[in-house]
Amino acid sequence: MRAVVTRVAGARVTIDGRVNGQIDRGFLVLLGIGPDDTPETARHLADKICNLRVFEDENGKMNRSLEQVEGSLLVVSQFTLYADTSSRRPGFTGAAKPDVAIPLYEEFLSHCRERGFPVEHGEFGADMQVDSRNDGPVTILFDTQRP
Repeated sequence: MRAVVTRVAGARVTIDGRVNGQIDRGFLVLLGIGPDDTPETARHLADKICNLRVFEDENGKMNRSLEQVEGSLLVVSQFTLYADTSSRRPGFTGAAKPDVAIPLYEEFLSHCRERGFPVEHGEFGADMQVDSRNDGPVTILFDTQRP
């Protein structure tokens, strides 16, 4: 799995002119799923993101977690994170097919909710507009295939 996690002051995803998911303080997570990912991969990545300490403490240090700031997550499926950019026109055959990706996307969402976080989301495969107010900005890349 690959994820781009941005610390936000607010974010929302709109589909066909209606807001599908919206959060205030928290993480906007763009989530890409590869063909070799498993439910364990989804749980592991959810744990890493939910425990990420990038919110400022009273000393201005990035030391607080999502839980400590009572934050939320907005998770948006993003198959383009598996783009092959070796040519000018990216290819996307490296992303998992929907029959593999959708259950793992839902597994990721479920695991974040089990940890007690409010989780909003987009709609898998939909044409979505994503708006965010980056905080910092702080953006972290995750790739479960790399240590």
